[in-house]
Amino acid sequence: MENATKTVLLCGVGGQGTILAADLLAFSCMKANLQVKVSEIHGMAQRGGAVTTVVRVGEDVKSMVSDAGCADVVVAFETTEALRNLPQLKEGGSLIVNDVAIRPLPVLTGAASMPENARERLREAGALLIDADAIARAAGNAKCANVVLVGALAARLDIPVEVWEETVAERVPQKTVEANLAALRAGRAVIENEEGE
Repeated sequence: MENATKTVLLCGVGGQGTILAADLLAFSCMKANLQVKVSEIHGMAQRGGAVTTVVRVGEDVKSMVSDAGCADVVVAFETTEALRNLPQLKEGGSLIVNDVAIRPLPVLTGAASMPENARERLREAGALLIDADAIARAAGNAKCANVVLVGALAARLDIPVEVWEETVAERVPQKTVEANLAALRAGRAVIENEEGE
């Protein structure tokens, strides 16, 4: 990784595993001897409320604060949160999005509506849309979509593959290690295949 501090913003809704994803990122970076600072914002509801985590990594990280337009990478666990956090992405940054839309309670009750043309707007912003849910199912566990996204993120950071795999093996429940490692590798492969085209 370059000497400059990198800012990664992970966003989703409660229950999608954004906090575990941030944990895997932070511990992988620490294993790679980088400084890490983490800031989390939880929505009003544990399951279904917005969850945003900023992870700043580098050789000398001064602060966990990330202003609008400063995130090098935004990893969104669903399309509505991707759109909401788009202003955080810096020009030329990477936008990795799980291609799924979760209907929040206000939409379900009819008090609000889903954003129009979300996929098209995200593609125009340069997003790489990944069907992380399907990839996770193929890897052996539908609950590993968050680790698929971590794998995609890992392909954008200069940290050895072995470090990511060691962190996953240590940090996820023991009975899910193999499925999570498969999800991590599959997510990384999506980025590598995209960049190889």
